[in-house]
Amino acid sequence: MSTTFVRHVPRQLFIGGSWQDAESGRTFCVDNPATGEELCQVADASPADGRRAVEAAVAAQTAWAATPPRVRSEILRRAYDLIIARTEDLALLMTLEMGKPLAEARAEVAYGAEFFRWFSEEAVRIDGGMMTAPDGRNRLLVTRQPVGPCLLITPWNFPLAMGTRKIGPAIAAGCTIVLKPAPQTPLTSLALAAILTEAGLPAGVLNIVTTTDAAGVVEPLLRGGQIRKLSFTGSTQVGRLLLAQCADTVIRTSMELGGNAPLIVFDDADLDTAVEGTMVAKMRNMGESCCAANRIYVHTSIADEFAQRLTARMAALKVGDGTQPGTDVGPLIDTVGRSKAHDLVQDAVKRGATVLTGGELPQGPGCFYPPTVLTGIAPDAAINDTEVFGPVAAIRTFETEDEAVAAANDTEFGLAAYLFTQNLDRALRVSERLESGMIGLNTGLVSNPAAPFGGIKQSGLGREGGRVGINEFLEYKYIAVPVA
Repeated sequence: MSTTFVRHVPRQLFIGGSWQDAESGRTFCVDNPATGEELCQVADASPADGRRAVEAAVAAQTAWAATPPRVRSEILRRAYDLIIARTEDLALLMTLEMGKPLAEARAEVAYGAEFFRWFSEEAVRIDGGMMTAPDGRNRLLVTRQPVGPCLLITPWNFPLAMGTRKIGPAIAAGCTIVLKPAPQTPLTSLALAAILTEAGLPAGVLNIVTTTDAAGVVEPLLRGGQIRKLSFTGSTQVGRLLLAQCADTVIRTSMELGGNAPLIVFDDADLDTAVEGTMVAKMRNMGESCCAANRIYVHTSIADEFAQRLTARMAALKVGDGTQPGTDVGPLIDTVGRSKAHDLVQDAVKRGATVLTGGELPQGPGCFYPPTVLTGIAPDAAINDTEVFGPVAAIRTFETEDEAVAAANDTEFGLAAYLFTQNLDRALRVSERLESGMIGLNTGLVSNPAAPFGGIKQSGLGREGGRVGINEFLEYKYIAVPVA
């Protein structure tokens, strides 16, 4: 497998259309979570570097907003084509810096690229309207304009797709961008900047600041008065801090925050479908997804059979380096993430849970954790209220529909939820009752570029993707025109 592409990925800051070292000359290490070995060093930005990136975005905003929608559309479409053409290179890059198996990385390339294709089509459909005022005195002309320079903050778990899901609509709307990727996975974002430049994106429209000092770099930018939009994907805890920092200058925000997704299997569910759906909802990306099924509720009449089938599937998964053929489950992102998953398992066992498979820390290098199934979860176990972000399936039981719905909704989060039933009335009724922004009905996969992705309660604000995704980057302007 060739690593030529990886060796040539830029490792500097991208500001005003040029690759630059950090002002201080500092760098930080990007590690391979499968081996613990260093992949490379990347520029470590300071607050001053962040300010330069914002200044570049501000300088480019007026001209970019005036660029014809078709031009913006074609840049995104060319970038889509380039991403697809480099699927193998980008997949390997993600596997090396994040750990997911190559098969999953290839799937992310296809998924992430689709946001560019989708928003290339939405760029030319930004509309407005005109009507006559009810009193007949004015014509009411409504137009749509870009909100202005945007700060986009992306997580490490989907290095390509989280970038394209935010960059795509911003470019389509005519906004300039400062992107701060997660320090664990900066290389994919830097590769994406190179691809967009090759696709014809003008200098200053996209600027990338890689840093280990997120708080020090981000807060001054939010309080400085030049950023007009923040889009953040990450924890609810950090989201609250960012919302407070946005308040002083009333920055428009959209946030995809934490999740604690319930998955309900009713007694009339097709068990083959339910087990397969649970495997997808739980094990996609090694469970490192805000949409991952975190609390699995199974009707008591089928709980034993469901647990046996799920355990057999989980135990059969091959854990290993994501670059190796046949690997199903790669490493978790770092030792902190692995320790968190293991601590939650140990806490559950301490309180009476039974381990059906997994649950033991493996020996050797890398941040690996085995697929694990738990039953008999006590009400006071930490795993009930804590997002695992790992390959741990915790099964609970229920007797009635009301009991299942109440348990599913007993959380401050509301991003995704899943249910499995063959009863149409129940399917619609429970879907309406579940307090989540997205519902997987007889499926474990809800993410789709054509759908509005986002949550309610403390899982976030706004939506990404779908026809509404571009609205987060547009303002309405109303112009009153007197009737002659």
